[in-house]
Amino acid sequence: MHSTISIIGLLFFALVINIPCGYIRQNFPKYSLMWFFLIHLPIPLIVILRIKAGLNWYFIPITLGSSVAGQIIGGALSRRKKQNDKAP
Repeated sequence: MHSTISIIGLLFFALVINIPCGYIRQNFPKYSLMWFFLIHLPIPLIVILRIKAGLNWYFIPITLGSSVAGQIIGGALSRRKKQNDKAP
């Protein structure tokens, strides 16, 4: 059985590490090289931590979902900041 703390910790880390990448990603054109780089940058680190925690491949979909959520949150924060900067 896997430790609940390690699972929650990995999911939280995947979410938090992807927020800055999603924030920065909003400044680049969609499907550009840097856009793809910022999406895929945290993946090797998350994979290494998943393996070190002893979690098998069954946890890939939930860590992927947590990563996507972080990218979405970061992008939303960037768009909100741009809207607030434009407001008089």
